[in-house]
Amino acid sequence: MNALRNKVQLIGNVGNAPEILSFESGKKMARFSIATNEIYKNAQGEKVTDTQWHNVVAWGKTAELIENYVPKGKEIGIEGKLTSRSYEDKEGVTRHVTEVLCSEVLLLGK
Repeated sequence: MNALRNKVQLIGNVGNAPEILSFESGKKMARFSIATNEIYKNAQGEKVTDTQWHNVVAWGKTAELIENYVPKGKEIGIEGKLTSRSYEDKEGVTRHVTEVLCSEVLLLGK
C-alpha cells in the first residue's frame, strides 16, 4: 500500500501554454494548469459539466517533454503527488497553493 500514498492521476486538457523556467544549473521547470471535466445529470435530468482546475509543476526531463510536446488545449494524462505550500504576496497576505508535482506525462488526443 505504500505505493498508493499521495498518488494523483489525472486526465485533462492543458488550460494555458506551459510556463518554462530554466535555472543556472541547467534544470528546467514547467508550470501549467489542466482542466478535468465530470459530466452528470442533475435532478431535472439536465446534463451538467463540472470543470475542476489543477495546478501542475514538473521538473527535469518531464519539464523538457512538456516544453516540446504540450501546447495549450492538449489532452494529457499526468501522474504525480499533491504538494502544498504557502507564501506572502506583495500586500502581505498569506496565500496557500496546492499543486500536483508531476512525475509522468502521457500525451493523448491529437
